[in-house]
Amino acid sequence: MRILIVEDDRQLRQSVARGLREASYAVDQAADGEQALEQSEGHEYDAIILDILLPTLDGLEVCRRLRARGVTTPILMLTALDAVDRRIAGLDAGADDYLTKPFDFGELLARLRALTRRRGELVADALVVGDLVVDTQRQCARRGPREIALTHREFSFLQHLARNAGRVVSRAELMSSVWEDSRGSYSNIIDVYASRLRRKIDDGEAVPLFHTHRGAGFVLEAPRSARPAARRRS
Repeated sequence: MRILIVEDDRQLRQSVARGLREASYAVDQAADGEQALEQSEGHEYDAIILDILLPTLDGLEVCRRLRARGVTTPILMLTALDAVDRRIAGLDAGADDYLTKPFDFGELLARLRALTRRRGELVADALVVGDLVVDTQRQCARRGPREIALTHREFSFLQHLARNAGRVVSRAELMSSVWEDSRGSYSNIIDVYASRLRRKIDDGEAVPLFHTHRGAGFVLEAPRSARPAARRRS
């Protein structure tokens, strides 16, 4: 997933960008409103982190212009002011959520996950990674013409990876999201399920989609040449 962070405080911007990269996000940066609009024209982002107080154009105006252009990317607005009217102004300008400075980085990550997950739920009937189709309505999957038999837990695991395709998902995140265990610990059950899914998805296929990053987690990803356009509701 690719994130654009727009923040004029260089130290904060670089600190957040570093943390996002450590969480396996791709990150672009902009230091003012004009740069933000330029960046958003040339790239498609999964989310935008947008400070309100910016040089050239403030965050509210940037948000308005993005929405006027038809950009539907989730926008998380940052503000140093916890006044209700500022939060309302951000939401009225088209922001999806806001976070008051100073903020906990863990909360920032959680809000990003919620925004991108919500967006996926709104626009996608199916999640497509290469020739793998994960049908979120019927809760089934197929690779090419081959139907893949999955248990409920296997489907939840696969669906979470598919919603975060291209990003390494940690075992702790899987434990929280799939097993609904937020204690931060995990057992080898995750590796057992990962091994099952890898066999079901990749055995007999020329192109592997399920990848393990040792010590980091798992990622569902297709070669760039094999990525079809996302399926959307009519």
